[in-house]
Amino acid sequence: MSDPETIRIYDSRASDYAALTEDHNAADPMLEAFVAMLPSGARVLDLGCGPGASAAQMARAGLAIVAVDASGEMVALAAQHPGVTARQARFDEIGETAAYDGIWANFSLLHAPHAEFPGHLARLHRALKPGGIFHIALKLGTGEGRDSLGRFYSYHQEDALEHLLQQAGFTVIDRAFGAGPGLSGKVEDWIAMRAHA
Repeated sequence: MSDPETIRIYDSRASDYAALTEDHNAADPMLEAFVAMLPSGARVLDLGCGPGASAAQMARAGLAIVAVDASGEMVALAAQHPGVTARQARFDEIGETAAYDGIWANFSLLHAPHAEFPGHLARLHRALKPGGIFHIALKLGTGEGRDSLGRFYSYHQEDALEHLLQQAGFTVIDRAFGAGPGLSGKVEDWIAMRAHA
């Protein structure tokens, strides 16, 4: 995420977002399935970690968590969780090679413009160890624009997302669909995919 207005909104609403995600992540079947696929003590990148609810849950499961977010306020909240190493970074600042057993990109890359998406996926594929697990969740739809709070979003279709993942070198192994409200309160459809590097 590099859109200054989106980052500003997350900085100003960090505590509200934390309250929203604490309840949601109490029992997230997608997160539980992701963790179950990883080796014991796996090193995981939580990309766009927000206030760190998912990172905290993974740390409690014994994983080594590196949590990153473009919002300094979100990073400060994430860093308060035991076992979570948090740092401020944009999507285009992920530069490691074969560093992670898993990458959790849960409703974070939806803030990246379509034009930048292939580059982000290529960086994430490179950052994963061979055979590593990648989770991505996005909002379903077409186009890109701002929501009622002013945050930038890009929307994706199932076939197009799978094609982008394949182009980056991923093999999709599972997918899920659902709908739910976010920080704006609007209920929207979403898609999640799990893939091997």
